[in-house]
Amino acid sequence: MLVMMQAHATEEEIRAVCRKIEELGYRAHPIPGETRTAIGITGNTGPVDASALEALPGVAECIAVSKPYKLVAREIKEQDTIVELGDGVRVGGPELAVIAGPCAIESREQAFAIAAAVRAAGARLFRGGAYKPRTSPYSFQGLAEKGLQILSAVRAEFGLKIVTEAVDKESLELVEQHADVIQIGARNMQNFSLLKRAGRSRKPVLLKRGLSATLDEFLMAAEYILAEGNYNVILCERGVRTFADHTRNTLDLAVIPAVKRLSHLPILVDPSHGTGRREKVLPLSRAAVAVGADGLLIEVHHQPDQALSDGYQSILPAQFEQLMDEVRQIAGVVRRTVSTPPALGQVAKTR
Repeated sequence: MLVMMQAHATEEEIRAVCRKIEELGYRAHPIPGETRTAIGITGNTGPVDASALEALPGVAECIAVSKPYKLVAREIKEQDTIVELGDGVRVGGPELAVIAGPCAIESREQAFAIAAAVRAAGARLFRGGAYKPRTSPYSFQGLAEKGLQILSAVRAEFGLKIVTEAVDKESLELVEQHADVIQIGARNMQNFSLLKRAGRSRKPVLLKRGLSATLDEFLMAAEYILAEGNYNVILCERGVRTFADHTRNTLDLAVIPAVKRLSHLPILVDPSHGTGRREKVLPLSRAAVAVGADGLLIEVHHQPDQALSDGYQSILPAQFEQLMDEVRQIAGVVRRTVSTPPALGQVAKTR
């Protein structure tokens, strides 16, 4: 159920409704909107008696939520969620977020070389895996805590916000200390204990769609995070598994407008994992922006043939520069913008 407060409802009236919901044995989730606050109710196994809430001061109406997911639904929040990361960096809204970097952190020299290149091209967020869940147990698994320390050094040197993956509850504890955004990968989309732990974090979460996940399953996974109190969730389409053999995965761009219709959460597109081929990343990036994605997650490597992970789908810095130029042009057509990073000297002053 959704409790819609009146436009002029006071903070005390909102708190009183939340207390009443908790007295009834449920959990209250106040979500402010542009004109009024909505309060989502979770923890109920059956219908909620609306009469006890509708009589409270400041309540406009109680609405039954038709979707199995409640907090991620556009029914509870008409306005798009914008995830603020600080220093003018945000995901959602009119600005496109571009996250770029290597699949895996291999060394300080490698990370710094790529960070310098993607920042110069206009990226404001840096991606890189310190923990790498791989299909083969013999493949490179990442540098773990040393990789996280390198990512922190990248932030300090280049002023880039850091996005990196947590693969279990133990690694999430460390990722929280170093990252600006916690990534939950496709293989963990339905790792419900990990989702709940991420929901108790104060850091935003980037949730990737599972390899065979339906749209409802994707949104229900996000619901796990919001239900624990973390409302800063970013969705990411990264391709699903189909019969196609000309591409690593099938990048489902049709899911972007579908998510926009059903949910207020921002959604990014990862054309690197979505295609698995370097030559497909630029055209699918253009398409993702055109179809309404809130940003891109791009793998970039200055020496992809020597990369320890996914070099065949990583584009070169010169290609990333071209991608940014093309994205800026398409962004203007669909009434979006791509912000430019501040000068490094200005970044140093703000730290």
